[in-house]
Amino acid sequence: MAVIEVKAGRQIEAPAAVVYGALADMQQHQRFLPPAFSDFVVEEGGVGAGTVTRFKLSAGGRARDYRMRVEEPEPGRVLTESDTNSSLVTTFTVDPRGDGARVEIATRWQGAGGIGGFFERLFAPRVMQRIYAEELERLNDYVRSRSEATPSSGGPPA
Repeated sequence: MAVIEVKAGRQIEAPAAVVYGALADMQQHQRFLPPAFSDFVVEEGGVGAGTVTRFKLSAGGRARDYRMRVEEPEPGRVLTESDTNSSLVTTFTVDPRGDGARVEIATRWQGAGGIGGFFERLFAPRVMQRIYAEELERLNDYVRSRSEATPSSGGPPA
């Protein structure tokens, strides 16, 4: 059995603190998840470390239930979600870049053995990269729309 790793990243057009806040707050996070994620429920907590969520992920013609525990190994920069029923761990890394942030989503898990494992190693990374690219696009749209809706301060009164 081999470890499978999937990564996707992109520049997000919002400050790193805003982006990290949206990722760490599961009420916000679920708003920009792609349709491949469904039945999202916050079981414990809701923001940052100690939060537990569950959801269904449909990918490659299969649906699987996940129950994830959130940790913050580097609060404000790195957030992890670990499946309580498998070896799967997803890491979100947010780094300031210019006026925005570079966000990477990386997932690792112990792949299956045999012929099923062969197909998992062949197809799962491509399918998950597409899902993560969509999630990052939706994250960008989400944080941009929220910052546009928030009036800026410091300007002259209207």
